[in-house]
Amino acid sequence: MSCVDPLHKQTVHTLYLDHHRWLCGWLRQRLGCVDHAADMAQDTFMRVLTQRKTHELREPRAYLSTIARSLMIDMFRRRTVEQAYLETLASRPEALDISPETRLLIIETLLEIDRILHGLGARTRQIFLMAHLDGLSYVEIGRQLQVSVNTVKKHAVRALMHCLLATED
Repeated sequence: MSCVDPLHKQTVHTLYLDHHRWLCGWLRQRLGCVDHAADMAQDTFMRVLTQRKTHELREPRAYLSTIARSLMIDMFRRRTVEQAYLETLASRPEALDISPETRLLIIETLLEIDRILHGLGARTRQIFLMAHLDGLSYVEIGRQLQVSVNTVKKHAVRALMHCLLATED
């Protein structure tokens, strides 16, 4: 932690002292659990600590709630992806013996795919999924969505470029 600017560190410390209790209450109302709220508040302040803009804060509670809301969205998205994976696994007729490490890797990969696809527009994402998950041809997609094949191709190219650029990062 020695690379953190002392002024920034002091600002975060003051922010923590002044607003931690409020943030925990705010999160508790939304999460319904004291322990989850405390964990999320800690994650919020860790995020604040890694940023460099705290000395310019005019509305610290709005700033903290924005960060916390983003972390909650990530948490709920992760839970949704994880639950869908576990339900799919449970619905399989044959039992799979997957190690906890492999399960974590699969869930992390699914979350990354979800993050990448979330960066696409709704129509582009729909076309990408219809082509790659449903195995539909561009002609079939165009018919179902009532758009031209050229439109489908443009969205498909846009989606593939987006995925390519996202995986290069």
